[in-house]
Amino acid sequence: MYTNGSVHWEARILPAGPPRLLGWNVPAEELVHIPEHWLVYPEPNPSLHYLLAIVYTLFTFVALLGNGLVIWIFSSAKSLRTPSNMFVVNLAFCDFVMMLKAPIFIYNSFNAGFATGHLGCQIFACMGALSGIGASMTNAAIAYDRYSTIARPLDGKLSRGQVMLLIVLIWTYAIPWALMPLMHVWGRFVPEGFLTSCTFDYLTDTPEIRYFVATIFTFSYCIPMSFIIYYYSQIVSHVVNHEKALREQAKKMNVESLRSNASTNAQSAEIRIAKAAITICFLFVLSWTPYGTLAMIGAFGNKALLTPGVTMIPACTCKFVACLDPYVYAISHPRYRLELQKRLPWLELQEKPVVDAQSTTTEMVNASSSS
Repeated sequence: MYTNGSVHWEARILPAGPPRLLGWNVPAEELVHIPEHWLVYPEPNPSLHYLLAIVYTLFTFVALLGNGLVIWIFSSAKSLRTPSNMFVVNLAFCDFVMMLKAPIFIYNSFNAGFATGHLGCQIFACMGALSGIGASMTNAAIAYDRYSTIARPLDGKLSRGQVMLLIVLIWTYAIPWALMPLMHVWGRFVPEGFLTSCTFDYLTDTPEIRYFVATIFTFSYCIPMSFIIYYYSQIVSHVVNHEKALREQAKKMNVESLRSNASTNAQSAEIRIAKAAITICFLFVLSWTPYGTLAMIGAFGNKALLTPGVTMIPACTCKFVACLDPYVYAISHPRYRLELQKRLPWLELQEKPVVDAQSTTTEMVNASSSS
C-alpha cells in the first residue's frame, strides 16, 4: 500500500481477462502517481488507443513540418527578418515544442496505458505547460503588435529591441508555471484520461490544488484571452470606422469612392486583417477553452462529468491548433510563399512577386498582417 497525503493507493488484483479497469497494467509503484478518479473507469477499447496514436502521428508530421518551415524561412530570409515576424517565429517554436512531446503519447497509446511511467509523464506535461502558456502569451503579444501597427501606423511599430524584450518576458512568464508543478513547489503533473497524456493535477480535492488551478486558469487563460479579444476587437473597430469615414467623405464630395488603385489594395488588406483577427480569436478559443473548462470542473465542479474519453478531447484540440497556426500566421503571407517557392520549387505555389510600388498605407497594413 502507498500513501500520498490523505489518499491511499493500492495495487488492484483483477482477473486476467476483460473487463478490466484503467491502470490494470500499471506497476504498483507507479499507481501512486495516478489520480484515484481515473482508476474506477473501465479500460478503453484498444482500437481507441491505436486511433489516437495514428491521429497524433498525423498531427506531429503536419505540425513539425509546418512550424519547422516557418522557423527556417522566417529566420533565414532577409525580407522576413522584421521585428514583428520574431513573434511568428516564437509562436512556431512553441507549437514545435508542443508536438515534440507527441512521441511519448504515441508510445503510451500503442502500449495501451502508462508505458513511459512517471518520468515520461513529467517530461510530457512540462513541455506542454511551457509551449502552451508560451503560445498563449505570444498570441497576446502578436495581437498587441498588430493593434499598435494599425492604430498608430506612423509611430506604433515595435522595434527589434522591444520585441526581444517582450519575448524574454513571455518566457519569464511561462517558465515558473512549468517548473512549480515539476518540482512539487505548487501543484503537480499527473496522467489524465486514458493515462497516455499528462497535465497539471486538477482532480485532487485539496485547497492547495484548487488554488493552483484557479491561479493558473487566470494567468495562463483569462489574461492572454482578455488581451487577444481586446486588441483584435480594437483592430476590427478601427477598420470599420476607417471604412465608414471614407464612405461619408465620398458622399459629401459626390464621388463614388475616394480610393485609388493603391488604396483599393489597402482596403482588401484591411479586410484580410479583420478576417484574420476573427480567425485567430476563434483558434485560441478552440484550443484552450476546452482545457480551461475541464480544469475548472475538475477543481470546483462535478468530477463525474470528466470521463476518460471526454478529457482526451482538449488534448486533441490543442494539437490540432498547433497544426493550423503556421498556416494562419504565415502561409497566407505573400513574401513567405515567395521564399517557399524559391527554396522548394517542386511545391509549384505559382506565387507572383510582391509589387513594391504600393502606397505607404498598404505597406503598413501588409506588414501588420505578416506579424
